[in-house]
Amino acid sequence: MASKGVQIVCVALGVLGLIGVIVCCAVPRWRVSSFIGSNIVTAQSSQGGLWTTCVVQSTGQQQCKNYDSLLVLPSDLQAARAMTIISAMLSGLALLILFCGAEFTTCIENEDAKPKISLVAGIGLLLAGLLVIIPVSWSAHNIVQEFNNPLVASTQKYEMGACIFIGWAAGVLLLIAGGLLCCFSRPGSGSSGGTAKYYSNSASAPNKNYV
Repeated sequence: MASKGVQIVCVALGVLGLIGVIVCCAVPRWRVSSFIGSNIVTAQSSQGGLWTTCVVQSTGQQQCKNYDSLLVLPSDLQAARAMTIISAMLSGLALLILFCGAEFTTCIENEDAKPKISLVAGIGLLLAGLLVIIPVSWSAHNIVQEFNNPLVASTQKYEMGACIFIGWAAGVLLLIAGGLLCCFSRPGSGSSGGTAKYYSNSASAPNKNYV
């Protein structure tokens, strides 16, 4: 059974990972405009996220616009929307399950069920970590591929934004939390594995007949 300290650490890592997934999903900083070659105009820069695209002026003013239609979005952006939302929901649900089955709470008083509940929470955190790492890695691959494509104009090239790195960090935190829970929350083997037999010295000694 996992110790209280390990479970508290897992809760902290899970909460940080959940916050990172929410920030990654909400903030439009997945890709930012790149200033290379002859593209030296820095009066404004473009930023793109899962839901909006923004233009930031050098004065600090920012104008954002929602995407026109879901059907015109690239496949990686559509998948990233779904995966990050599912990751946030799954990590939040796994943390609630962990709170119910943790040793430092009294929500469930059955000590035999707590390791199983913590194990389920660990599996949920592992899946949530994978669901956020996959879309940010996919988007990062596409950004790098377009950046190195000589057919794409320098004014249309983008670099990886802060949300890509936040998504990687959040996924790693969730994977660490889930891995720790899975390692330290294995149910015990129980007391029915074997039965100990005790014999008295008099019973084990051979019978002797005295005349």
